Amino acid sequence: MTGVTREQRSTGPRGRFRRFLERLSTSEEDLRSEDLRQEAEGRGCARICDCVDRDQVRVTGTLRTVTLRPRAGVPTLEAELFDGSAALDVVWLGRRAIAGIEPGRKLIVQGRITTSRGRPVMFNPKYELRPLGQE
Repeated sequence: MTGVTREQRSTGPRGRFRRFLERLSTSEEDLRSEDLRQEAEGRGCARICDCVDRDQVRVTGTLRTVTLRPRAGVPTLEAELFDGSAALDVVWLGRRAIAGIEPGRKLIVQGRITTSRGRPVMFNPKYELRPLGQE
């Protein structure tokens, strides 16, 4: 052996090639999930999978779906936010539409998490739309 440690070999050209092959063999959904997880860490946001009922949290992700669904006769805008680890239902009561809230849009939401029908939900959160050019 030439005295090169395993760590040194994994960071050299062979390690880069291995990472390249891993990215080629990984599905597009997994790659997007990993990018979302890294973005959440970089913005000081919690991962949705780590959030517990009644936690006051700040999370970021991409909206998968946006739906108008009345609850008890009140118009309600519901969106599914995905951060690469899990999904969160975001609900705005009394709203039919919100400018910029559309599928594929990235945003940061802040509020209290609750659980409804086994899924994490956040009602009427503070939110910040991420610029379109960064998506």
